Amino acid sequence: MISEDKAPNSVGGAFQYGDDLITYEVIESSRSDKNIKPKIAIKVHPDGRVIVLAPIGTTAEKIQLAVLKRARWIWENIRDFKAQHDWVLPKQYVSGETCFYLGRRYVLKVVEDSINTSNVKLFRGKLMASLKKFDENNSKRTKALLDKWYTHKANLLFKERLRVLVPQTDWVTDVPKFKIMSMSKQWGSCSSKGTLMLNPHLIKASKECIDYVILHELCHIAEHNHSEKFWRLLTQTMPHWKEVKEKLDGNAELYLNE
Repeated sequence: MISEDKAPNSVGGAFQYGDDLITYEVIESSRSDKNIKPKIAIKVHPDGRVIVLAPIGTTAEKIQLAVLKRARWIWENIRDFKAQHDWVLPKQYVSGETCFYLGRRYVLKVVEDSINTSNVKLFRGKLMASLKKFDENNSKRTKALLDKWYTHKANLLFKERLRVLVPQTDWVTDVPKFKIMSMSKQWGSCSSKGTLMLNPHLIKASKECIDYVILHELCHIAEHNHSEKFWRLLTQTMPHWKEVKEKLDGNAELYLNE
């Protein structure tokens, strides 16, 4: 069922699984501790990208062999992410749709309220979006209201979680600055100066998932790449990060859906 296409160079390769040609990208990772046996790690992202993390100097043949050993697992993950993507329809921002906040599902209810200012609030288990007047731009204005509400909530919670999490990291002395920016494929990033960039859509996930992303970026203040030292640092601060990451990745299409 599996046939091999030899990786042409160290930056990537491909293999055939059934009728599907699966490509992968290779990223070399440095190894700061010589006592640690080099490992090849394989990740499948929600958008279908396959990333292989390999220690510097690993041959293309060894990488290909590692990939082929996990071919079925890779194919199944790509299939599952694709199936999830297929049933996640673009939002219309109308009453009855599902919205997420802190890991919980809420039913969206759009109402007309000519007296009060347009706003969004949680009310009796529903996410209420109030518009001063209904017209043909209801969906557009509802989306704008929700985006503003999510960003406001994200800003407050991210500040709070940073104050809680920073004391758990020995290498960060002060609460770092952060900016909120909507991203389609990333939950966060860290600049060379230590400024964090966090995705407002992250507020739709549970606090545990939010903590994972923040801790991940705080680890980048000490280690700017995904080296063995970086992963040890992350494991030190959140031992069960792999389970949390899997949970977050599994809901990525829902949380990022606009």
